[in-house]
Amino acid sequence: MSDKDFKDDGFAGAISNFYSAMAKQPMEFMRMGMNTGNQMFGIFSGLGPTQDAPADKRFADPVWESNPAYRSLKQSYLAWCSNTMNWIDELDLDYRDAERMKLLTGTFLDTWSPTNVLMGNPSAMKKTLETGGENIVAGMRNLLDDVVNNGGMPSSVDRSKFEVGKNLGISKGDVVHRDELRELIQYSPQTDKVKGTPILIVPPQINKYYVWDLSPERSLVEFLVQQGFTVFIVSWRNPGSEDADYGLDDYVRSLDDASEIVTKITNSPKVHIAGACSGGITMSMLLSYWAAKGIDRAASATFLVTILDTDGAANTSMGLFANMEILELAKTISRAKGVIDGNDLAKVFAWLRPNDLIWAYWINNYLMGQNPPAFDILFWNDDTTNMSAGLHSDYMDLLQANGLKSGTAEVLGEAADLSNVTCDSYVLGGTTDHITPWDGCYRTVHMLGGTSEFVLSSSGHIQAIVNPPSNRKAKFRRMVNPPESTEMYLENSTEVDGTWWLHWVEWMTERSAKEKAAPKSTGNKDYPAICASPGTYVHLEAGKA
Repeated sequence: MSDKDFKDDGFAGAISNFYSAMAKQPMEFMRMGMNTGNQMFGIFSGLGPTQDAPADKRFADPVWESNPAYRSLKQSYLAWCSNTMNWIDELDLDYRDAERMKLLTGTFLDTWSPTNVLMGNPSAMKKTLETGGENIVAGMRNLLDDVVNNGGMPSSVDRSKFEVGKNLGISKGDVVHRDELRELIQYSPQTDKVKGTPILIVPPQINKYYVWDLSPERSLVEFLVQQGFTVFIVSWRNPGSEDADYGLDDYVRSLDDASEIVTKITNSPKVHIAGACSGGITMSMLLSYWAAKGIDRAASATFLVTILDTDGAANTSMGLFANMEILELAKTISRAKGVIDGNDLAKVFAWLRPNDLIWAYWINNYLMGQNPPAFDILFWNDDTTNMSAGLHSDYMDLLQANGLKSGTAEVLGEAADLSNVTCDSYVLGGTTDHITPWDGCYRTVHMLGGTSEFVLSSSGHIQAIVNPPSNRKAKFRRMVNPPESTEMYLENSTEVDGTWWLHWVEWMTERSAKEKAAPKSTGNKDYPAICASPGTYVHLEAGKA
């Protein structure tokens, strides 16, 4: 993907081009209308073919099939949706404009789903009859509460059930260093001996770090510590408008300092370093910097749900295309405000999957009159942080120019070339990941030097991290030095039952120095414990120090 690909007029230009194409091709609109009308006549008369939606959870209630009125309503709605999307495909629009219009049109069509209103939702109607309308009263209370306390969006989680430091992020450890961008947490050992090589984890900057340390038995940090690893993690500070100028170089410099502190505390010349999503991008720049400076500090590098090569994203991966479109829109906002507000960005991303992330909660909270679920991942997902304008701009420039692939990227004054990163790498994608689609993550293995292993987990973006051994449905595919083709990978990789956590631990153990006695405490005399985990930055409001 080149800079030229992105120098267009965005959504405003796409809408203008859409109306222009409509005016030039009026027969396509008439054909769409006639097809829709004919199908609806056939549906309501019982003479026409039916529209099927086998994977659409909105129509899971058996009443949608058993009741003729509801069945016809569903079929007519699906016919309308199908014909509208086909109409856009038939218009004389380039790929990007067509996909933009399908994004906008899909959101409109999802909004008008019959399941979003009481009379059009058989489950909600049944609930109303069973409770004598109590669900409607409860739903109104929930709606008013969301208008006042949640910006008018339906709540996705019951926040009253969780508190960071009480039942989330509770693995024992201490903050051993702090600067203006991050705290560095070291976790206390739970074994008599520890691996000779520690792990440094780099979370995304747009969310809190404790997705790695959720509820007990679902904490990857706890699992790693119990396997005998010395674990460090970065907890990023929530930036405010006064932090607008902090860019990628600043975050890489802070991460470099953190890694050096890890080596000094553990007396290990090398560290395993693992990053996820945007944290993986930051980590890749750090690795490039080390390669350029001849710093041999990485024992291994793990990239979780991270896309570094954006070439072809606009043509092959709808999920990545949509996310980059939204991030590009947010770039203008961040320049004006100094930061991208985490809550605002979360709302925008929710509209990329409105049925799952908006209308499902609308139905649950307001039509069914039920409280939102109490689920730790949903609480974490709702606990967003800001991103500085400088960092966001640097990320977008890097992705838009595909800087790590094209060779144009620089970090701390050095050329960023991942082919010079020769440590072994572990690259993971999720089969159902809509944020960083796995085919995009797959390209990373061909950008790195050294030996790479690609692991494809049967999970989504967050479940790729929160995938404990207790998940009996977990499975993954693995292959060392996989081929260029994803099709060849699927044909020739090995499928394994269970979570990739177990495989990752074995993989890192093989690349660790020999075991040694576990330390008696966290930190050392030069870097003593400052406070207990989860630290202070995880609780701070934006811009506070």
